[in-house]
Amino acid sequence: MYGDSILIIYNVKGKWQTKDEKLRPYQEYLSKLAREFEEIKFTHLGREGNHFVDALVTLASMARIEFGHKVQSIHIDIRNKPAHCCSVEREIDENPWYYDIKNFIQNQTYPIGASTIDKKTLRRLARDFYLDGETLYKKSSDGTLLRCLDDVEAKSGEEIYEKRFDLSIWST
Repeated sequence: MYGDSILIIYNVKGKWQTKDEKLRPYQEYLSKLAREFEEIKFTHLGREGNHFVDALVTLASMARIEFGHKVQSIHIDIRNKPAHCCSVEREIDENPWYYDIKNFIQNQTYPIGASTIDKKTLRRLARDFYLDGETLYKKSSDGTLLRCLDDVEAKSGEEIYEKRFDLSIWST
């Protein structure tokens, strides 16, 4: 079990006592739930691991299962780089995915054979990008500039590692 509350985890493990009455129901529920497993290991994930815990909670909350029924284990691959870097593919024409946008911003020219709809789409897309010298950035919704990378830049320098998590969802 992965959790971001070291207090609850240590309470259930018996290392700490629950003093706050508001936390007692959580500890009792988790202790009861833990007895339903043949084997259980508690792992505390600190602040840097909260995104993973939050994702697991969301996943678990989406399932409705009768108490005592186990569901199929879920295999999760943890990667040390963002998912968008793992799915970058080379373009057929050997140009990066952002080539037409960058070319439009630099030269105000459209790709050869572009239809009226293609041109309108390119103009609309280009509004969300910013060119600084030769480097193209995508403007995010919060104003952050995200550097546009080609497939070689996106895949370079990072190794993918995998951890296996066998997750079973139980319900009350």
